[in-house]
Amino acid sequence: MEQWEKLPVFQKAREIMDLVGSIIDSVEKTDIEFEDPIEAEMMQHNLKYMGMNASIIPAKIAGASSEDMLYDIRMENAAIIRKAAMELITDARGLQMHGYPDTEYLDILRNEIDEFRVLFAEWVKTFDCWNYTIDRWGLFNPPGVNYDDVDPDDDIPFNFDDFDGFDDL
Repeated sequence: MEQWEKLPVFQKAREIMDLVGSIIDSVEKTDIEFEDPIEAEMMQHNLKYMGMNASIIPAKIAGASSEDMLYDIRMENAAIIRKAAMELITDARGLQMHGYPDTEYLDILRNEIDEFRVLFAEWVKTFDCWNYTIDRWGLFNPPGVNYDDVDPDDDIPFNFDDFDGFDDL
């Protein structure tokens, strides 16, 4: 078993993915009367996005779980995870608006995502903000680091002659 598979946030993400799969199956087996064919198409889009969002979450957790990974990359993955989780709530609302009658399943999903949110926030707090490169886009820098800061590694002198094998360059 991989280290990230043991993380509570990953385990909860897998539970959410399984729950969403069950909800999708339930919706597809439910006979819903649509007033307009476009509503049926919108429902299918909701289901497609729910499945995609539910699968993005554990995949991005696995991708961001290495403690050696740079802070900005981990935070970028975290932002994608947060977006996917929030979109699951929106997707559930869409199912409800289009007539899915078993709203108790959607309430269970909302509760699971709320539990996930707490685990997620605790997991993000474990990210090492000192293991970073400056994000020149300015989105995922650690506190106190700005996109236009001078990179401290830029002033380290480098001499090709100090290294063997570079003579042929």
